[in-house]
Amino acid sequence: MTIRFRLTTLAVAAILVANALLALITFQYLSQVWMSEVQNRVHRNLNRARTAYQKHVALIEALLKGRSLDPGLAAATQGNDRVRLATVLRATSEAGGLDFVVLLDATGKVVGRSGSGKSGDDLSSDPLVAQAISTQKSASGTVSLSRERLENEGNDLAERARLEVIPTPAARPSPKSLRTDGMVIAAASPIRDDHGRVAGFLYGGMLLNRRYDLVDAIKQEVLLNEVFGGKDIGAVTIFHGDLRIATSVRMSDGSRAVGTQLSAAVSEEVLDRGNTWAAEPALMIDEWYIASCEPIRDPQQRIIGALSVGLLQSPFLHQRNVAFAVFLTIVVVTASASVILLFAAHEMVLRPIRHLVAMVQKLIGGDLTARVGIRPAGEMGVLCRAIDSMAAAVAEREALLRQITQQQIGRSEQLASVGRLAAGVAHEINNPLTGVLAFADLLREKPNLDDQDRQDLDLIIRETKRAREIVRGLLDFARETPSVKTRLSVNDVVRQTLKLLGKRDAFQSIIIVEDLADDLPPIDGDKNQLEQVFVNLALNACEAMPNGGTLLVSTSLENGAVVVRVTDTGAGIKPEHLDHVFEPFFTTKPVGKGTGLGLSVSYGIVQQHGGTIEVESEEGKGTTFTVRLPIAPED
Repeated sequence: MTIRFRLTTLAVAAILVANALLALITFQYLSQVWMSEVQNRVHRNLNRARTAYQKHVALIEALLKGRSLDPGLAAATQGNDRVRLATVLRATSEAGGLDFVVLLDATGKVVGRSGSGKSGDDLSSDPLVAQAISTQKSASGTVSLSRERLENEGNDLAERARLEVIPTPAARPSPKSLRTDGMVIAAASPIRDDHGRVAGFLYGGMLLNRRYDLVDAIKQEVLLNEVFGGKDIGAVTIFHGDLRIATSVRMSDGSRAVGTQLSAAVSEEVLDRGNTWAAEPALMIDEWYIASCEPIRDPQQRIIGALSVGLLQSPFLHQRNVAFAVFLTIVVVTASASVILLFAAHEMVLRPIRHLVAMVQKLIGGDLTARVGIRPAGEMGVLCRAIDSMAAAVAEREALLRQITQQQIGRSEQLASVGRLAAGVAHEINNPLTGVLAFADLLREKPNLDDQDRQDLDLIIRETKRAREIVRGLLDFARETPSVKTRLSVNDVVRQTLKLLGKRDAFQSIIIVEDLADDLPPIDGDKNQLEQVFVNLALNACEAMPNGGTLLVSTSLENGAVVVRVTDTGAGIKPEHLDHVFEPFFTTKPVGKGTGLGLSVSYGIVQQHGGTIEVESEEGKGTTFTVRLPIAPED
């Protein structure tokens, strides 16, 4: 397989894949924009449908409030003229297109009805009546009525509310195959006597079950009866629970789709959670609709049903598909033109590409000396030059990395060897030193020693103790001394260290400055070992300033670690000594003034705490040691 064939195949594939991805992304984008626009329109339609629905409720309330001003109604609540009362109630019902109007006394008992002669039953438990009695004001809304209530109202309302449940595949299984209760929009208005006291209530409502004129009126007001392909573009539905009781959606035989159920997903979102639902298109009977649905609540804020508005998906799909077809045609034409231009141009760039591929293969194989070597005109020449520069930079970085790695390995091996040596030496000479020191102390206590003997013993004791301190440093460096870590504050450790050092004579000519950050998180560490680290750093700073100076100790929180900086204004460290300051036994002090273990021990303690210690120095201006310690994890 030739390079030419590969490049041509890859380029053609890239063009096709890019255009396919572009088409797919565009299609997804158009679909999202389309769905968003349609859902926004459906949501606006739902708001308008809710307004229209509430307007019918408000009309009922206004009618009853106006009728309750009739002074004869207050007297009728206590009179016996049932025939005249029934006539007045029927007239009120007919005037507002209501299915029932009931006159109640002040306690909620029925005095008379428009649809039947039944009276005496107590409606004070009805949510609307209870609210009107409680507030002594008009109340309106949607309530659910039992079959017994509907039978008491007459006018065959119980039969109209009776609905057989039609099983729907996407709906929840219904425990009943027949629903006999009904949902009404109603209002209750107080009737006042001549003294302004509430003598009774006028209660009337409209049964929503099979109230097709209501949903058709809402659809006309909201959707303006738009048609696509001979079908209404929109639908309005009222649910009692999850059961359609009034809808403009029709079955295949032309009948209304009452008795069908709300899907389980919509029921869970709207009826169970009380949220407005607007999601993917849903199948209603035999058509796909983009619908929005919101709960209907009674005066006690219980969800008893839902109001739904849907738009037929077909017209919007048609618009989207037409737009995408136009775009897809443009993409196909553009892709074809790109392929033709590709075949015309690939010969112009093939030769430099061969050199580039060969050079890259050598580079991948480990030959860092490989170069392109040619400089064609134009951008390809710039590319060849850039690739050669990149190869040179890679080779340079590889050599530098190898050198640094070797240095680090050598340093690690050196520290490991010194650590093993320190542990061995410490164990070998610790016990003899202890014996020498003990016997020298005993000899020093003898009373028959002359002055010269006492001076000699004092020298032995002093030098033995010095040797013991060196052994102790070796043990610390070799990490033979166990640490006891507790949760502590770095600021407290620093303050305690500076408090102890401030009393020494060597620090009397040095100005100690504390710059400790507030609210530092705690760390897990050994207090004594950390004090040893800070004492070593402070003593080194003091010895670097024999004629006085300033010692600055600061703390801060940086990148998840607590940072302690010890800065002096002393003589500084020579550049050639910076890489050796943490090595064991390395010291620039005169013989007898230092062991060269202080910084090595400090280095080991900080590493044992999971931290790092670094040094920066400028000769003649001062030195800064930076200790970084990880913060303690949360319990």
